[in-house]
Amino acid sequence: MTPETVISIGERALIVTSMISAPLLLAALVTGVVIGMLQAATQINEMTLSFIPKLLVLVATIFITGHWMLQTLIDYTRALFESIPSVIG
Repeated sequence: MTPETVISIGERALIVTSMISAPLLLAALVTGVVIGMLQAATQINEMTLSFIPKLLVLVATIFITGHWMLQTLIDYTRALFESIPSVIG
């Protein structure tokens, strides 16, 4: 196994991780900003107010993009397992 192979596998793992986490992080970010603006406009400083909307948005995001996220992870894992003979030999 060469250093280039290890770097390539690690790079692909980071890309897949970023792709899988991006929809959830973006949904939480947008929801947090919107709730923060509403709290600032209404001067309601309740910390738990942003928790429930974020949770609901994240659950909806998982329902919408969950199939794609799982398929991306399965494709990466399958490619990783299929590359074992070429990495070892």
